[in-house]
Amino acid sequence: MLLYALNEIDDEESRASLTPESARKLVALGLEVAFESGLGRSAGFADEAYLGAGARVMAREEAMPAADIVLHVTPPAASLIGQMKAGAVSLGFLAPFAIPGISDASGGLPAEQARIDALIAGRITGISVEMMPRSTIAQKMDAISSQANLAGYVAVTLAAARMGKVLPMMMTPSGTISPAKVFIIGVGVAGLQAIATAKRLGARVTGFDTRAEALEQAESLGAKALKIDLGDTGSTDQGYARELTQEQIALQKAGQAKACVESDVVICTAKLFGRRAPLLVGADVVAGMRAGSILVDLAAETGGNVEGTVAGEEIITAGGVRIIGHRRLECRVSRDASSMYANNLANFIEHFWDKESRTLREEVDDPILAAATLTRGGVFVNPHPAFKS
Repeated sequence: MLLYALNEIDDEESRASLTPESARKLVALGLEVAFESGLGRSAGFADEAYLGAGARVMAREEAMPAADIVLHVTPPAASLIGQMKAGAVSLGFLAPFAIPGISDASGGLPAEQARIDALIAGRITGISVEMMPRSTIAQKMDAISSQANLAGYVAVTLAAARMGKVLPMMMTPSGTISPAKVFIIGVGVAGLQAIATAKRLGARVTGFDTRAEALEQAESLGAKALKIDLGDTGSTDQGYARELTQEQIALQKAGQAKACVESDVVICTAKLFGRRAPLLVGADVVAGMRAGSILVDLAAETGGNVEGTVAGEEIITAGGVRIIGHRRLECRVSRDASSMYANNLANFIEHFWDKESRTLREEVDDPILAAATLTRGGVFVNPHPAFKS
């Protein structure tokens, strides 16, 4: 069985779907592993390291029609999927949800729909890592969490590098420097790592989340929990925050405003699965923040939590507040991000690998496969309710 790892064509993408370590693991399973030359260059992995792990170089034109499994980070274009052979597996991010006004391709179908149509037409098994269930057994395959963890870390270090003051309290002969105040909105995987990183650097940290259990986790890391009575909120069955009503969002905005204005750094991590990100920090709040303050918006790619965020850019407002809207912050630590992501994919393959037949087991009723598979045999098979709305 031939496994092939694609180069990423997106200029902003520096991660690789295969590392020498994961290649060695997959070769040991009995897979024939091939990769496109230069695959890991942006992440610091030379072709020679892959060759030393037992993989071989193949040109895309030769490999795509022959590969049984194709690994990727960014979702492949419909035209690329069209080069795959029937029955092959596309494994990686597939961005299955179109978000109106953000992901629509100008002059045609949303890219997500065109991609799914290509998977169906080519009879490709599309495994979307975004859809991986948040269960104990699937934890080692959870690429969303592994990458969010790194994004939370990068958000803090990026803010620290841009800020005109230090994070920890310092007592010096020339005076005492007060610790920086960092406010984290959204205490999921990224938010928890942001809290932990900011605390390690000595900042005074406050966290907010709509879920009581998340606030307890924030406090366990040494953060102060900002508590706002929003009424009934809770979590989804996958552990994500539920979408709030407009009234609850208004209450949240009002409760957060004072914390934002008093903070040196505000990090927003509130994303909704397959939905446009909620706008939580309005222009009036940004205008009230001190010059030199930093806002890092991890939801920039899906519309942004901060009014004024520009996806992929850093801007400075008229009042001197810097809004950071870079996409995929995890790409700024691409070596570790690649290692974690490639391990997620290799763990998925290992979990479903049949050693005797040297093929992937197609256990269609398996809860992991049922959740993560979008298409199989020319049919859209995913039961997620969002696809029926």
